[in-house]
Amino acid sequence: MPKIKVHSGAAKRFKKTAAGYKRKSAHKSHILTKMTTKRKRQLRGTSQVHESDKVLVDRMLRNC
Repeated sequence: MPKIKVHSGAAKRFKKTAAGYKRKSAHKSHILTKMTTKRKRQLRGTSQVHESDKVLVDRMLRNC
């Protein structure tokens, strides 16, 4: 039997922790010159994936 593949896009975006999955904030990749310093500072760091989305992330990362 072949192995089940992990969703490669999800594997790059989510990391498994004891509490669930951690994720980064959106809108922080490019064209940051027009964004205020306050907004960029607030988008720093990581947060947890919401409870309602944990099932979907679990299914995408079934082997991790």
